[in-house]
Amino acid sequence: MASHMSYILSKVQMLSTSDHASVVSMNLFVALLCACIVIGHLLEENRWMNESITALVIGVCTGVVILLTSGGRSSRLLVFSEDLFFIYLLPPIIFNAGFQVKKKQFFRNFIIITLFGAIGTLISCSIISLGATQFFKIMDIGSLDIGDYLAIGAIFAATDSVCTLQVLNQDETPLLYSLVFGEGVVNDATSVVLFNAIQSFDLNHINFRIALQFIGNFFYLFISSTMLGVLTGLLSAYIIKKLYFGRHSTDREVALMILMAYLSYILAELFYLSGILTVFFCGIVMSHYTWHNVTESSRVTTRHAFATLSCIAEIFIFLYVGMDALDIEKWRFVSDSPRTSVSVSLILLALVLVGRAAFVFPLSFLSNLAKKNPTDKINFRQQIVIWWAGLMRGAVSMALAYNQFTSSGHTQLRANAIMITSTITVVLFSTVVFGLLTKPLIRFLLPHPKHITTTVILESSSPKSITAPLLECGQDSFDFGSHDILRPNSIRALLTTPTHTVHYYWRKFDDAFMRPMFGGRGFVPFVPGSPTEHSVSQWE
Repeated sequence: MASHMSYILSKVQMLSTSDHASVVSMNLFVALLCACIVIGHLLEENRWMNESITALVIGVCTGVVILLTSGGRSSRLLVFSEDLFFIYLLPPIIFNAGFQVKKKQFFRNFIIITLFGAIGTLISCSIISLGATQFFKIMDIGSLDIGDYLAIGAIFAATDSVCTLQVLNQDETPLLYSLVFGEGVVNDATSVVLFNAIQSFDLNHINFRIALQFIGNFFYLFISSTMLGVLTGLLSAYIIKKLYFGRHSTDREVALMILMAYLSYILAELFYLSGILTVFFCGIVMSHYTWHNVTESSRVTTRHAFATLSCIAEIFIFLYVGMDALDIEKWRFVSDSPRTSVSVSLILLALVLVGRAAFVFPLSFLSNLAKKNPTDKINFRQQIVIWWAGLMRGAVSMALAYNQFTSSGHTQLRANAIMITSTITVVLFSTVVFGLLTKPLIRFLLPHPKHITTTVILESSSPKSITAPLLECGQDSFDFGSHDILRPNSIRALLTTPTHTVHYYWRKFDDAFMRPMFGGRGFVPFVPGSPTEHSVSQWE
């Protein structure tokens, strides 16, 4: 009996020690997050640095310190988990992207964004997969099957354009910003959908029927995920519009928006769909309908809450990637052949460069052929910026690589260890080196326009204005044109003026059916004593 009690007490002591170690790790990690925010703010005006690189560098430095203090046993405070990334960190980043997106620009360039983000990702994935198959078989890095090679294509086709977006100004270069931003989101979604489709099929015995099923499954995931996000967003708008949560508690109103947004992502994962696409389009719909149904205080709160959660999640990811880059366990597998690991990393970087160029320039050329307005065309300098923006690899590539080549964060095979260490090398090199060069490159290719203010003023009076903010002061973010259709004053103007565009028909449908049911701009909940009380009459 006494021995049994001593055994139980020893177990309890071990658990308490483990819990204390976890608390210490979390304290250090939270302190590092605070340091990243403070240092990133101080370096905001720096020509070279940005928040992503700052977090990455701090993560690497922290990893070195932990590695030295632990005697070379570990470099991490936390153990990597795909669930941590995909379930908790990725949703706020993608949702905020959809919630804050300038939808007029996004849908105005939707076709070219889809070409870059979807078709371009497939082209890049194909080139990377074929190149990896040819080179890695010659190098004999280990046992990789066709599924692994296709997964490598999907992993390294996932871009990270955060560094470029932090440099671009969407008021000065609205077309370029819209293309880089939109392509980045669609690219991540396409890469994840493609990766999931690859994992769900036995590609070792591929034939025409399996190829058709693979393509069909890809489009099913893409369309179903989008529709689920739209439906969840509309449901949130309908509930808040009917129940008037703001009359009772702004806190409940904000809480419902946050939970419905997260619910869309979890539902997608439950039904084996793409949570990235679902939560992105849920964000678009909620900003168009739900956001206009809540009180003014809730609007301010939700915008800042979503942006804050997204910021913390991004810093968390880059900080962890920097620390995990020095994980000694993975490097032990490749310590006997460092030349092979370096060669694999260089080959992957070269394939990323070629795969990116293989679709950016041809698709831009085709897009320019279809556009008559010179201002809508993508010039060569802008094409270089778009190409450069997609060269950086980030957290999505890391998460997919861990999913494919590790088991609970640990590697067991030499080939898998080489792929993990090569992914880490590519992510670090592309983020730091390409990221540091992004700001000087953009300033060289796109010098600051001298007459930007005049241009904005002139364009703002046009119904085709693409510079007006779309999530500001309750403005309608889906207003593609004015209610008043400009009348052509000559036969030539009549022939060149589109009278019935897609935007026009959407606007009529939205005003006639969607807004009366789901709310949107024009619906302001009446809350006695609130700032909106004085503006209710203008909508009646």
